[in-house]
Amino acid sequence: MDLHARAKAAGVEIGYEDYRGEFRLSPESSLHKVLEALEDDAPTAQGPLVLRRGARLPFEGTALVDTDTGEEMVVEGTIPEHMPFGYHTIRGADDLPRRLIVSPGACFLPENLRTWGWAVQLYALRSENSWGMGDLADLEELARWSASEGAGLIMINPLGAATPGRSIEPSPYYPSSRSFRNPLYLPVDRLTGEGDMIDNFRETGRALNAAPLINRDAVWAAKGPALELLFREFKGHPEFDLYCEDHGRSLDDFAIFCALAEQYEGPCWDWPEDLRRPATATVMEFRSEYYSRVQFHKWLQWHLQAQLALAGRHLGLVKDLPVGVDPSGADAWIWGEAFARGFALGAPPDEFNRAGQVWGIAGFHPQRLQAAGYEPFIQMIRSALSQAGGIRIDHVMGLFRLFWIPDGCDASEGVYVRYPARELLDIVALESRRAQAFVVGEDLGTVEPQVREEMASRSIISYRLLIFEEGADTIPQDSMAAVTTHDLPTLAGIWGGGDHRAQRSLDLPANEDGMDEMRHRLRLAASVPPEEPVNRVIPAVYDRLGRSPARIVLGTLEDAAGSTDRPNMPGVSEGWPNWKIALNKTLEELKDLPLAGEVTKALRTARSQPD
Repeated sequence: MDLHARAKAAGVEIGYEDYRGEFRLSPESSLHKVLEALEDDAPTAQGPLVLRRGARLPFEGTALVDTDTGEEMVVEGTIPEHMPFGYHTIRGADDLPRRLIVSPGACFLPENLRTWGWAVQLYALRSENSWGMGDLADLEELARWSASEGAGLIMINPLGAATPGRSIEPSPYYPSSRSFRNPLYLPVDRLTGEGDMIDNFRETGRALNAAPLINRDAVWAAKGPALELLFREFKGHPEFDLYCEDHGRSLDDFAIFCALAEQYEGPCWDWPEDLRRPATATVMEFRSEYYSRVQFHKWLQWHLQAQLALAGRHLGLVKDLPVGVDPSGADAWIWGEAFARGFALGAPPDEFNRAGQVWGIAGFHPQRLQAAGYEPFIQMIRSALSQAGGIRIDHVMGLFRLFWIPDGCDASEGVYVRYPARELLDIVALESRRAQAFVVGEDLGTVEPQVREEMASRSIISYRLLIFEEGADTIPQDSMAAVTTHDLPTLAGIWGGGDHRAQRSLDLPANEDGMDEMRHRLRLAASVPPEEPVNRVIPAVYDRLGRSPARIVLGTLEDAAGSTDRPNMPGVSEGWPNWKIALNKTLEELKDLPLAGEVTKALRTARSQPD
């Protein structure tokens, strides 16, 4: 079988249509590497059955189903209409158990959803009480204030856990785990109760607020010891026991990984052989020896869940779900077999990133994910939907295909690998219905036509940016719309040219035509002349966005504060402080800032008008 035939059989694309509409062949050397990973590592075990009510079984005869509600059902031919949605076990004629996932097919979506809210980089939102970066107490205060102003939700950056014991990765999109959260976001003051045992740490932490950039290592140097002191005073609690029981082995494995990472330097693949995967005898011995430290990491996660619940009691939280993970982090250690090794995820060259992007994160191996019963994916989605009104799936196209770049190569050498999209989307729909939370798919960039068609059929709403649209009226109703996003210039950065100047200073291949087009679209949206002051343009643009057909519109706090600095400059490793820029106003200042008040009024008033 020739190379291209092998690629087709394995779900690998020999090339792709680039942003100019031209077909670009992938290098044969990369195709060989991808095929080697998929063909040689492909598991032999059957994956689960993912079906809907009324679907035919893939085998003849009678089958016995043990449902996840404890019932036993006999089925023949098709999945009956009264079969509960969920994760069941089915036994056919061969009597071998197989996972059966019965999905509703479409996600939860409130019928009359029409609201507005803020998109927030939480780490950047500092208050007078912060310890060097925004935390969940700051999120709750923002939510309380926003709800009082008529907002219906807040979308927050990913809160995924970082790997302890090493310098903390600043990017929220490079998590150690997508199923557990980062204790940097814990508001330590809320956990103290009586006494002043952490006064010195509090003073150190609050002094960090004076720095214009966020130093996560310094924040943890203050918070970590303070939290350890508080844990030593912890005498146990029934709710903590219940939390540990509910999260079972996944929490235990995560906490063991954290304790191991504190003891062993470097990536987990450089640890002693018997520590490179969970549940070995050596790992269990380590767990016993470091039992208190393992419990500490569980205790942190318990408090993070409780504080997130407090933040979400005022309005709905929309969580952001990254497309991949740190290849040496917790998820990759726990579910090692389910991830593709030797490749980084990324994106091919496009209009705004002419060199393409190598994200450095690891993605799932499609066949091995199936062989794991989709459990890593299920846990990830379930965690994202926990205590949320909705989720935004970053790079939703990744449920259909992902761009694999062999280690050591650049983005021009990447290859698209297909994923079992129907089954993954069925799982998303099932978890969405169970959580009663809506789903947004981030569908910016190179999007195949069938992606948006499939999203619509699944009640997954699109993610649209005004700076990429012909006008606010062209934004579809089933969408969440914003002016810009964290990887693109702020409104002030576009209008005043500051972002373009920053790109030139970094020797980036800036897209001048694209920047001019974005500025033109803002001018049309605001109905203002080119010389209009930016503090008048910003509210006018948000007024127009608010009157768009979109179900949800978002304002960014950067725009409300008039900031010219975008949170992230893709393709830059030095020269721009990606994910470290604190908002130029504190939370207290923001609430009293005239520009923020005008943006808030524009969104509230526009959203109150009938669509």
